[in-house]
Amino acid sequence: MLEAYYVRPDTIDRIRSSWIAKGVEDYVTWLHENKYSPRCVLWRVPILVRFGDFARAHGATGWEDLPDHVEPFVGSWVSERAKPGASPGQRKKIGQCVRNPIQQMLRLLLPDFSGLGRSRKPEPFLECAPGFFEFLREEKGLREASILHYSHSLRQLASYLQRVGLEDITHLSPVVLTAFVTEYGQRLGWASLRNACGTIRVFLRYLYRERVLTRDLSSAVERPQRFRLSGIPRSISWDDVRRVLEGVDRRSATGRRDYAILLLLVVYGLRAREVAALTLDDIDWRNDRLRVPERKAGHSTAYPLSSLVGEAIVAYLKNGRPESSDRRVFFRSMAPFRPIGHAAISSRAGHYLRKAGVQVPRPGSHTLRHTCVQRLVDADFSLKSIGDYVGHRHPSSTQIYSKVAIEALREVALGDGESAL
Repeated sequence: MLEAYYVRPDTIDRIRSSWIAKGVEDYVTWLHENKYSPRCVLWRVPILVRFGDFARAHGATGWEDLPDHVEPFVGSWVSERAKPGASPGQRKKIGQCVRNPIQQMLRLLLPDFSGLGRSRKPEPFLECAPGFFEFLREEKGLREASILHYSHSLRQLASYLQRVGLEDITHLSPVVLTAFVTEYGQRLGWASLRNACGTIRVFLRYLYRERVLTRDLSSAVERPQRFRLSGIPRSISWDDVRRVLEGVDRRSATGRRDYAILLLLVVYGLRAREVAALTLDDIDWRNDRLRVPERKAGHSTAYPLSSLVGEAIVAYLKNGRPESSDRRVFFRSMAPFRPIGHAAISSRAGHYLRKAGVQVPRPGSHTLRHTCVQRLVDADFSLKSIGDYVGHRHPSSTQIYSKVAIEALREVALGDGESAL
């Protein structure tokens, strides 16, 4: 495969003389199969060869030794390439540019090298509770994405216990747990801390069930209190929505994709995860229907397909979506061309909100979802109808929008309020 990118035989010979040449060639093949540009391949290969030389000079004797040399090599590269006075952000960007191809190659070479570019961390508390994560999978039926959240929170707890010198988990006490939650909560928002506390409570109940602990300490982990309906939906005005949509450059494939995504978010109030999961089979062009399967509430919803949304999707499918056997609608705009994830969809929504100068707390996909619901509230739809439209799991999820039903609240202020009930 190197012959497809290099003309001079001596260049190819120099690459193949590296002790990690097989890994480099396998990586080049992978880049070619995933439609990376020739320019990208030509830029990455010299980095990999130099990384191999660096690792060998610092004691690496086999491929399994390579992960230990990634960060030292990146640090050396940044020191050489960063200009004097470069900001931390600039140095981080330089480091990530060189770290990324190395991590991708190591994922091909080493089965135990994770998608995050680091060796997979062992699940926490394996010694004292070896069956906990199987309990989550088998008995609680959690998805792997949820189990990753459990691992992260419990890893924070394990790190804290190690730092305070508590090595035997049977010595856990309410005082230690309270101190951990207090310290950990300073780095988290309310929702993240609530979820972390829930994770730890489940873990403590499991330890008590398995007789690792002599008493159930789950009640010692108190979730942060927050009154129901205390917040306000972070919706924006329809004029702001127009400014956001006008800020999308639809001359590019990325712009055509993002325009279609933004319309789906604001017209139908879809969640980012629901947009990411859309497939070509969910769009019934013959009957102008859009189907959203497997919603958070456990049901599916079928919408009339708006002509504006349909035209935006067609423009992307014809002049933007890469060829793929995968049936999902939206893909990354850069190699490797894979379906776009829900986090990226929320990030793109936040990007266009900031670009339009819209000031809103935590800009993202839910901002446009809230805007869709606000539009329905202003149009006098019932909360039950609105909840069904946006796929709320429980009617209480929709009740918070009654706080911003301006016209109904104005009637309450002017009269006895009976007509607004």
